[in-house]
Amino acid sequence: MIRVQRLTKRFGSHVAVNDVSFEVARGEVLGFLGPNGAGKTTTMRMITGFLPPSEGSVVIDGCSLRDEPIQAKRRIGYLPENPPLYPELTVRQYLQFVAEIKDLPRARRAACVERAMARAHLGEVADTRVAALSKGFKQRVGLAQAIVHEPKVLILDEPTSSLDPKQRVEVRDLILGLRGEHTVVLSTHILPEVREVTDRVVIINRGRVMAVDSAQNLSQRLRGYEEIFVEVGGAEAAAVRQALTALPGVGRVELDDADGDRLTARIQSELGTDLRADVARVLATRWRLLALRQESLSLEEIFLKLTTEAQ
Repeated sequence: MIRVQRLTKRFGSHVAVNDVSFEVARGEVLGFLGPNGAGKTTTMRMITGFLPPSEGSVVIDGCSLRDEPIQAKRRIGYLPENPPLYPELTVRQYLQFVAEIKDLPRARRAACVERAMARAHLGEVADTRVAALSKGFKQRVGLAQAIVHEPKVLILDEPTSSLDPKQRVEVRDLILGLRGEHTVVLSTHILPEVREVTDRVVIINRGRVMAVDSAQNLSQRLRGYEEIFVEVGGAEAAAVRQALTALPGVGRVELDDADGDRLTARIQSELGTDLRADVARVLATRWRLLALRQESLSLEEIFLKLTTEAQ
């Protein structure tokens, strides 16, 4: 659905985006992550056609932004970090205007405006002037203008940055509801949000792509091994270590029995080896197995590892 190939943007001697390539499948939600100044917004502006690239190409649903710019842009809904609003209009008037300039057929405009307002939870302020809205409501109006023409592709730059926790949940639910119906590229600095909403992530730093994959796969690749956490009651450390290290596939075992009757252990195994059933069987037959879970690097740890090591 979206194909970005060797995208580069120079501002004079400064290279803001350097040879960026990735693809987004139809119906996928892709998280676009990076520290401040990494080139995220510049890349998203080039994907939407707002900025021309110095080199490289962008194809949207088979349409080249360079060769077929109008057709490609018709397929895109764009929410920039600062939504383009007209404060003197009411919400409904503004969305009707957006529907008109996006060339929606006259017979469909009213229905599309009402649907966009409903999906962005704007019904209670539909006839309120944009100037009188809170910052959170203005952000939702910006989201509504991005979806009013029902585009195949949505490019969302920090869509929840101005919202309170309740509004963030609403917008997150909206984005989840768009999965499958729209292809979404989502830039955000709220990493828990990325983990809950996206199928894959692109991590960019200093204008270059550092990784493209699911958070789970990145965790496995960066850690290099699987890790299982267990908590056992009524056991001695030496006996637990002996029982665990006897299992095929177990590498290092780290124990901590500082909590009285409870002992915790972290078990490392080869990448791709799932030892949970064997660990549970061995421990539960001899002691009280209080907890068992497989752990991965968090998205925050992945982000810091990739962007810090590249400094």
